[in-house]
Parts: sequence; C-alpha cells; structure tokens
Amino acid sequence: MKVTPDIIREEFVGTTSIVASSPQSGYVGIRGEVVGETRNTFTIQQQGTAKRVVKDQAVFQFQFSDGTVVEIDGKLLMGKPEDRLKKQVKRLW
Repeated sequence: MKVTPDIIREEFVGTTSIVASSPQSGYVGIRGEVVGETRNTFTIQQQGTAKRVVKDQAVFQFQFSDGTVVEIDGKLLMGKPEDRLKKQVKRLW
C-alpha cells in the first residue's frame, strides 16, 4: 500500500490497531482489532473485551492486511467514516 495523505480515507474497521500515545494513560498500549467506529471513537477488541478509545485523545498505529503499518494522529480521523471521504488534507511533505 502506498502511504499518502489520502490514508485517512481508508476503512479502519477490521485492521489491527495499537494506541501508541495518549494523554490518557489508560489508553496507551490498547492493542487489538478495530471492530467499530463512530464519529468520535474507535472500538477495539482486546482479548475478548471491547475498549472504546476517543479519537482526538490518541495516536494510533494501524496495520493493514498487506502488512503496511501507519501511525496516524486521531485528530485527523475525527468525523463520521463516510464524511472522511470528502475531507481534504494538506500535504505535509
């Protein structure tokens, strides 16, 4: 997978996710499969327990099915999944 600013338009449900950093110490280290997404949260299945993580309070690492690992600030992922398709992102590099 080619990593571009359009990565925020990807579907994250079904990917493996790790909360890399967060001001909320309880979020750091949550690891598992993303099983749900709302406008403000991801639901991550961790060892049989569903953990809800607020998007703008965390930096996520996602591993896609082809093995690509991407770290994304949750603030870029705010909004409904279907509305992210319309979002324009400035190229940072």
